Amino acid sequence: MAKPSPPARANQGVSQGQGHLRIIAGEWRSRRLAVPVGPGLRPTPDRVRETVFNWLAPYIEGAQVLDAFTGSGALVLEALSRGAEDAVALDSNPAAISNLKDNLELLRCPRGQILQTDALRYLDGEAKKQFDVVFLDPPFHQDLLANTCSLLEERQWLRERAWIYTESEAAPSTLQMPGNWRLHREKKTGQVHYALWQRG
Repeated sequence: MAKPSPPARANQGVSQGQGHLRIIAGEWRSRRLAVPVGPGLRPTPDRVRETVFNWLAPYIEGAQVLDAFTGSGALVLEALSRGAEDAVALDSNPAAISNLKDNLELLRCPRGQILQTDALRYLDGEAKKQFDVVFLDPPFHQDLLANTCSLLEERQWLRERAWIYTESEAAPSTLQMPGNWRLHREKKTGQVHYALWQRG
């Protein structure tokens, strides 16, 4: 059972020596939360998250969400703040998973299943549910994105008109995505390409 949380304050949960993320909008707007500092755990920048959730604004409320490489948890926390019905977040990093569980407890949010697991291994299993919105921000240069997308499709983890957000080191036009996915939006910030796809 979750422990009672103290009264909410705007900067609650940020500890000295740690990184932090700020939730942009929704139920927890402007809340600042601690995140562990380390390789692969940098939150998706505020400006990028704002753009992505503007793209997803008509679809996020009531959605079933998957964040397959959750890292800091910035994307899944933003989705839950904006009204996603439920979320599954995966990561193999124990510090990231422990921190995300702590943040959901701090926010008194029961709408998240946080699992320390390898995303590809998890998605290669039987689909336990189907998702409306999926976030894919895997470590770069490890050929994870194409394999993850293939498993989502082959193992039937996606609803018919699901939305899939990707971050990649390569331009979306060069990615090997399932043939029934349509590129809806794309942008580039620095060396990172980010895109929104819709399953057809």
